[in-house]
Amino acid sequence: MKNIHLIDRFFRLVLGFVSIELAVFWLAGAWQFAGYAAGAIFILTAVIRFCPIYRIAGVSTCRVGDKPWGFGMKAAGAILLLAVLAGGSYTSMVLTRKAFMEEFNAMNHLYKQTLFLTSKHEREKAIANYDQLLPAYKAFQDKYTRYRPMALVGDQQLTPDLSSVSLMLTNVNALIRTGDLHQAHLVLEYVRPVFQEIFKRNGISLLSVSLVDFHDAMELVIGAANEQDAQKVIALYPQVSDKLKAVEEQANDPEIQAIRKNLDEVLAKANSAAHDQLPSVAEALKGSFIKVYLKRG
Repeated sequence: MKNIHLIDRFFRLVLGFVSIELAVFWLAGAWQFAGYAAGAIFILTAVIRFCPIYRIAGVSTCRVGDKPWGFGMKAAGAILLLAVLAGGSYTSMVLTRKAFMEEFNAMNHLYKQTLFLTSKHEREKAIANYDQLLPAYKAFQDKYTRYRPMALVGDQQLTPDLSSVSLMLTNVNALIRTGDLHQAHLVLEYVRPVFQEIFKRNGISLLSVSLVDFHDAMELVIGAANEQDAQKVIALYPQVSDKLKAVEEQANDPEIQAIRKNLDEVLAKANSAAHDQLPSVAEALKGSFIKVYLKRG
């Protein structure tokens, strides 16, 4: 006997789709299993319109005299369900990939700084960066050993590669602290190709990584421009420009050049104290970035 109303049925389907999307894109381990199980239960009870818990509790959301939905209501419900399924899946795919690249960039920044400082024989600064790199890398390794975003879900080599990098990083400990910094630099150089290979086999370009890294710095400039704070824009420009140079090293076609042109225009308006024009040129900068990121990020 049916004990689930059509509206109840609709929301169970929504919850079922959301639970499965969470399991596919966001969860790992026992939580992933729980997400799949919850999704299956919600969808099954919605399909058969019967809930055993309702039966045990002696309740029902069905009401005497309820009319079946017409074609229009059914079509609208189907469209909403498809929007939840397709929209949620696409958004989750984009966001989990973006989160991976942002976390990689945060960790990789410490790696690059340590690599740079060992090449300059600046031991104290190299040690300070190295001491931040080790826990940052361990957190990154632990997360992406037990959890895989969809962009990396089929990569069987990822866990061995992350372990290999971990070994390289720990092996230079004595060299960085008291040994030969040049040798430490040479050992650390072997980390870079491992990362590059991970991105290559998973179809993630280094341009994508650089774009995400640039985005975070760009948002600071856009925020300052929207506040019409010319001095802050000027102070932030060198940092943002350096991030954009990393993008330009990967590609420097007209679309990338448009980002550079708009960034330099923001600086020009700040230098000329054209405060009221800063928000509009900042909007142009953001628009040129989004055009590239949506197509190639």
